Amino acid sequence: MRQRSTHSVDERLNSEIVRMLELDGRMPFSEIAQKLDVSEGTVRNRVNAMKEAGLLRIVAIADPTATEYKADAMICLKVAPGTTPQAVATRLGAVSSVVYILWVTGRFDLMVELVCDEPDDLATFLEDHIHGVEDIVDSEVMLGLRNFKNQFLLKRNWEQRTNN
Repeated sequence: MRQRSTHSVDERLNSEIVRMLELDGRMPFSEIAQKLDVSEGTVRNRVNAMKEAGLLRIVAIADPTATEYKADAMICLKVAPGTTPQAVATRLGAVSSVVYILWVTGRFDLMVELVCDEPDDLATFLEDHIHGVEDIVDSEVMLGLRNFKNQFLLKRNWEQRTNN
């Protein structure tokens, strides 16, 4: 008979704790402990250990269904010869309304998601950062009409993870 290792039990417990905190980041450790049939101290110690290891960060997230942006656009970009996608991504990543940048395959090099509080902000962004700049040779802008699903539930800039 094969015995389960303690390591896999530890991983499952940590995963369950994280799952509960994803649903409610303010859930009391006592409630998590009761639901998982462990002590409150066990939950507290595991949460603190995951935080210290850089595996867990508890933050507030605004519900995107409660926040209506005036403009939500996906912009596909073709990077100019002699320029890297990373260089363009770094430049655009500094703009607060840019919430997502993905290096992609196909006819474009980057896909950028932009959310704006005012409709004019989209036009200003395109004028200032996309059209007429030397590191981009082509772009296609797709304006979002309705959001059917947003699994990430995030519309903010996250600090870059440091390479440890």
